[in-house]
Amino acid sequence: MNHLTNGNTVTSISVAIAYTSGYGHTLEIANSVADGARAVAETTVDLIDVATISDAGWATLNRAEAIIFGTPTYMGSASGAFHTFAEATSKPWMQRSWQDKLAAGFTNSGSMSGDKLHTLQYLSLLAAQHGMHWISLGLLPGWNTTLASEHDDNRLGFYLGAGAQSWNDQGPDAVHNADLSTARHLGHRVAAAAHIYAAGNIGATR
Repeated sequence: MNHLTNGNTVTSISVAIAYTSGYGHTLEIANSVADGARAVAETTVDLIDVATISDAGWATLNRAEAIIFGTPTYMGSASGAFHTFAEATSKPWMQRSWQDKLAAGFTNSGSMSGDKLHTLQYLSLLAAQHGMHWISLGLLPGWNTTLASEHDDNRLGFYLGAGAQSWNDQGPDAVHNADLSTARHLGHRVAAAAHIYAAGNIGATR
């Protein structure tokens, strides 16, 4: 949606977060991604639990300028619920409904690695099949020198998206603050990129 402010065109951007969460940890991360995106002016954010997605949820994804995918990593890949959702995206795939939208991803597991990179690769490939433009995390790795700290953003050292680690024996309120901060960075980065992308498209149509 476009409107004029002081003679300049301002674009309202919609960011959808398509996530699933088994025990609530990934939902906490999704909420932080949403907070980061909302911090960018003129941005609306919708969180959609793909395990219970409705027709309204599909419509929200279809009209969003950017979709951020989020899932726990189970047994080296996205969760079963997310795989079911991904297979169901065959309809927008055939209609090219998500062509040229922006995309990004995040994942969480109980282990520091947990093969989360494979999940992020899976999410980026899903986006590529839809013809979307993938937005990386855009952060240097933290916690990789003797002077660094586990409280650094991107403490787990991922580039493709945001990776988080949550202890298996603790609840959602124990998700590491550094991982939540990293998630906010991802949401903010995607929303900011979506505004730049939309502004360029407006200029191209004049």
